[in-house]
Amino acid sequence: MKRTLDLVKNMKNNSYFLFGARGVGKSYLIRETLSGQIDYIDLLSSKTFLDLQSSPSNIETYISKKWVVIDEIQRIPELLNEVHRLIEEKHITFLLTGSSARKLRRSGVNLLAGRAYKSQLLPLSWKELINEKIFKLDTHLHYGGLPSIVKNQDPAEYLYSYVDTYLKEEIQAEALVRNLSNYARFLDAAALMNGEMINFTKIANDAQLRPNTVRDYYQILQDTLIGEMLEPWTGSVKRKAIQTAKFYFFDLGVVNTLKKIKVIERNSDTYGKAFEHFIYLELKAYITYSKKRIELNYWRSKNGHEVDFIVDGNIAIEVKTTKKVSAHDLKGLNALSEEQHKWKHMLVVSQDTQAKSYPNGISQIYWEDFLNNLWNGKY
Repeated sequence: MKRTLDLVKNMKNNSYFLFGARGVGKSYLIRETLSGQIDYIDLLSSKTFLDLQSSPSNIETYISKKWVVIDEIQRIPELLNEVHRLIEEKHITFLLTGSSARKLRRSGVNLLAGRAYKSQLLPLSWKELINEKIFKLDTHLHYGGLPSIVKNQDPAEYLYSYVDTYLKEEIQAEALVRNLSNYARFLDAAALMNGEMINFTKIANDAQLRPNTVRDYYQILQDTLIGEMLEPWTGSVKRKAIQTAKFYFFDLGVVNTLKKIKVIERNSDTYGKAFEHFIYLELKAYITYSKKRIELNYWRSKNGHEVDFIVDGNIAIEVKTTKKVSAHDLKGLNALSEEQHKWKHMLVVSQDTQAKSYPNGISQIYWEDFLNNLWNGKY
């Protein structure tokens, strides 16, 4: 299926890093899109890895074309010095893929500042799935958007295998943690707190770990692209804002598997959290692929008023699963509207199919209409 990220267009402009968690389809997309146009250097191949690890300068013997892909570049960070040289001397364009930025950043290697852009491939978005006419909301909320899920006859089994593979290959192979069982307990606790304000002490107690260890583990999740912090918006004056971040995993299916969820009932709290997470992932995907410098935050006042998402400081979005929006659903947006702040849009995104306007500049919009507007750049 057609992905939003255009590899050919990017490679015509510059060398760049393409990051993405395991399983989002980086290698497949490269093979399908660039086959015949590139030299492909796979660092997951033991023979290639051992050769270039012992002598990074050997990379030139693998190259005959002007476009070169190095898959899983974080396995040999020292190669970046040779990449830099070949960009400068031979004018070769590189696509450098990776599922972790941690090893690159911590090894102090040459990160090609100014000579390579950065991009990211995410799980399949609503836009990509709807274009293929295969999107089903309840299925997506349960199993997420990893490409291998789409036509899998046993998505639950695949996701269990994925989580196990992530622990063994990504974490253990790179020696990111000393004790894998401690990290596994942390993952379970972090999944239960997905989309909630992070309480390091509570998670540490639940996982039987120290709070500083929990902080380190959250950093590993970010470095391996398994999730991301959602920082609070602190621009409110009338109501003082909470300054604690939230954390969202990169995929609904992965977090549901970690939470051991078997069924998501329509009117349950689990369904509501999954729907909010889904809208977050769509906002994240649009911002990532559009390459716009847009901040994504949430807002919560000290006295408990909350709005799910603040986009670039001028769009406020509250997400509801209700099929009939009521005045109660506007509570957070009404509180935010009292701030001396100019809002471009204040939206309730819900499963109510009726569009409606309220006082204080608040509008309600059906979730599919909202996503259509989002991906068509109307906001």
